[in-house]
Amino acid sequence: MSLTIMNENSDELKNYVRNKMFEYNMKHFPDDLKGRYQELHIFLKDEQEQVCGGILGEICWNWLEIQYLYVEPEYRKLGYGTKLMHEVERIAREKQCEFMKTDTLGFQALDFYKKQGFEVYGMIENAGRHTHYYLKKTFDNY
Repeated sequence: MSLTIMNENSDELKNYVRNKMFEYNMKHFPDDLKGRYQELHIFLKDEQEQVCGGILGEICWNWLEIQYLYVEPEYRKLGYGTKLMHEVERIAREKQCEFMKTDTLGFQALDFYKKQGFEVYGMIENAGRHTHYYLKKTFDNY
């Protein structure tokens, strides 16, 4: 038997790999954490229902991971990012997450995340000629 490696953009194939990885992972997590997966899509909209920003992420077992945080430039430094973060943290606590994690490049939102209580736990130098930071915020009750 011979296998072939292919670079192919297919939602069906992507979902196969994702689902198989999830299935494998489920065999290794404690029962009380199984079934704790949820995608998050939180949006900031104006009066005309136009999206001006948002947070995309997921709850995985005992953490919430922020994958994308974006606020349109004209709405930055007005507190909307903080409001989005407060909503995400509220959801994380409600879902009994023990921590949140995210990553950012040096020119993006490092100081913003630090103000939200995140701490750097790792970094990679020369990621696109920038520093790539990995951040975590542990909740007090854990």
